[in-house]
Amino acid sequence: MNADVPTDEKNGFEVPYVCHNVHVIYSRGIWHGDNPLDYTVPSLMMQLSLISVITRCVYFALKPFDQPLIVSQILGGVVLGPSILGQNVAFSTKVFPKKGRNVIDTLSIFGFTLFIFLIGVKMDPSMILRSSKKALAIGVLGFFISYGLASSVAFLLDHFLSLDQEISRVLPFVVTMQSISAFPVIACFLDELKILNSEIGQLASSSSIICDLCQWTVMSLKFAAKLAMAKSFKLTVGSLASVSLYIVVIVFAIRPAALWVIRHTPEGRPVKEMYIFAVLLALLCCGFIGEVLGLSSLLASLAIGLAIPDGPPLGAALVERLDCFVSVLLMPLFFTLCGLQMDVFAITKLENAGIVQLVVFVAFVGKIVGTILPPLFWKMPFRDALCLALIMSSKGIVELALLNDWKRKEVLNEEYYAIMIMSMVLITGVISPLVKVLYDPSRRYVAFKRRTIFHLRQQEELRVLACVHGQENVPAIMTLLQASISTSNVTVNLVVLHLIKLMGRSSPLLVSHHEREKPSLNPTLSERIFNAFKKLEEQSPGRLTLQYYKGITPYETMHNDVCSLALEKRTILVIIPFHKQWIPGQRVETTYAFRHLNKNVLEKAPCSVGVLIDRGNRSKPRHVMAHSSSYRVAVLFFGGADDREALSYAQRMARHLSVMLTLIRFACSSPSAHIVGGTDRSKMLDANILSDFKHNTVQAGRVSYREEVVASGASVVEVTKSVLERDYHLVMVGRRHGQSAIMLQLQKWSELGELGPVGEILASSDFACGASALVVQQQTKLWGLQDPEESTHLRKISC
Repeated sequence: MNADVPTDEKNGFEVPYVCHNVHVIYSRGIWHGDNPLDYTVPSLMMQLSLISVITRCVYFALKPFDQPLIVSQILGGVVLGPSILGQNVAFSTKVFPKKGRNVIDTLSIFGFTLFIFLIGVKMDPSMILRSSKKALAIGVLGFFISYGLASSVAFLLDHFLSLDQEISRVLPFVVTMQSISAFPVIACFLDELKILNSEIGQLASSSSIICDLCQWTVMSLKFAAKLAMAKSFKLTVGSLASVSLYIVVIVFAIRPAALWVIRHTPEGRPVKEMYIFAVLLALLCCGFIGEVLGLSSLLASLAIGLAIPDGPPLGAALVERLDCFVSVLLMPLFFTLCGLQMDVFAITKLENAGIVQLVVFVAFVGKIVGTILPPLFWKMPFRDALCLALIMSSKGIVELALLNDWKRKEVLNEEYYAIMIMSMVLITGVISPLVKVLYDPSRRYVAFKRRTIFHLRQQEELRVLACVHGQENVPAIMTLLQASISTSNVTVNLVVLHLIKLMGRSSPLLVSHHEREKPSLNPTLSERIFNAFKKLEEQSPGRLTLQYYKGITPYETMHNDVCSLALEKRTILVIIPFHKQWIPGQRVETTYAFRHLNKNVLEKAPCSVGVLIDRGNRSKPRHVMAHSSSYRVAVLFFGGADDREALSYAQRMARHLSVMLTLIRFACSSPSAHIVGGTDRSKMLDANILSDFKHNTVQAGRVSYREEVVASGASVVEVTKSVLERDYHLVMVGRRHGQSAIMLQLQKWSELGELGPVGEILASSDFACGASALVVQQQTKLWGLQDPEESTHLRKISC
């Protein structure tokens, strides 16, 4: 038994319990006379449940105001703490008794330790070496201007206002906290806003690492100065020697061991459980040793995390195993406890709160100024530079950890702790909706000229961006590209982008692939994909140029990599695989993350887009251009900009001597009705391209034209089905069609996905066919152009 008489500090009286059993953690139940809240396990479960419910309710209440999750979790703790519900003595003593706080506090700190370890695993320290001059300038100026301004104001206030000793001691810590832009905070903030791999997101990630480096440099110098002033020479030498030895062990023992694990884990195979166990054991042991040496377990866990290479296989495996448990259960507990320790009624001196807030405001202004100047110098638009400055000013988990540490060391009392929590919540709560309003990544993808095949000149180079998720996408895309490379002097400039889900990394990556000097016996998946396209380049000397890129990013924002690369490479056509894949045996696999990607690319791409539906028919030769057999292509033409784009692409294919092209034009049986809706200009453009096709292309002999008269949507389905059942290798159609009675009937028939009414028929699992399909959408976004049917010029096409 443990006797204790705790004191209620707020009300000045003793809580009437005398002792509690420290050996029994489980309750026998109320029927045996036990109060479950007097026992550790039921009390912890109730606390976790209450915290989860309250924070989730606060989150849903603040969601319309675009508040980040961390704000909701802190405010949830404020609701449960002495500021609101904790005002009730019975609630605070029963639900969150002081005798039971050690358990939940220890659990939250352990969760924070694991979180810091995962941050280290996800970080790529080499980003510092790869940082651009812009990121370097932003990180350095963003820290030192904020730190310098805030320190100067704090010094002047202390000198001229004769502040009391307590606030004079607090202000330097306020300056330190407000000057930093911690990488974990910025990465989490960008991820929640879904702009992690946008231009500003990547710049903010790099700049925050530079800012962290500046902060650690200043802290190290202060620590060294403090040790130098210490009276004990033994203490100074012992601390420096132990920390140095600790770092040497991590760099020369743990890091090589992690690299050995990676080398002995075949690509695509899971990491052995033994290796995961060894890493976690090393984390716990090093954390304990760090505490023994006087080095915080948080710093030790970060150092171990940095020693683990980010990304698959080892880093991704660790993140996959721990991330859900840590981020969903333990970290909300940490945030909530920060709010739970805050008492707004502890703020008794408003002048002290005003002084602290003045320093916070000056540091905030310094951060904005220091961050916004370099981008403006490099000609970044003011709106984007302001968004970057706001992002770099956001606060989060690192600042909370500092406040808790200072409160534990009694650097901050209850009053200043509450003031700092309130300022942090206010800054982050204001920044998040502002950034969402000001910054739209898709704005920069708007092209300033037409990038369509329809507007491409006859001898102009065709620029294609082919997106690949895995090796299963390669054969269909290669066959399509082979058909696109004619025997004339027209070249195809191909950019291959291997899209990889971001795993085990905190920062996205879009890099050009460089071949190894010596081919590897065990090439990576990216290398196998790029080698396949390299063979295609060797088969088409002078007619195909290739570039390879690898994009590692979350599925939610993967379209940013596609669109930004398409804009940079002045791409005419983006080819993306359909989210359904046909497997031999008539089995269909659907990837909904790919569907989300495709919808975003179709909506935001700066050029035309083709969604390639691979039926997975292995009975027909894939690389037909390498064989004497012909490649049969059918185009379904209803009318509209997208159908014209599909027909323009097919006409380019028709220049290849092995391509046999059939154009099937659909017409309405009723003279007064139209097969699709559209403006008079659109109908004129349809008539022009059909006239060009019949008078020029058909004369090639390998090209045919026929009309199909239909009376209803069912007739369209029947004709399309008959086309699919014929011996075609590829069927092409536009994605969007103007509204008409027949199109409305087709919309009711199909599930209406991202392919449009006719495209969904081609992708339907109801039809057993071996033909692949390409659903084409003409460029929809052009600067200053609202009508997609407008064009800068008409052109004549001829074989």
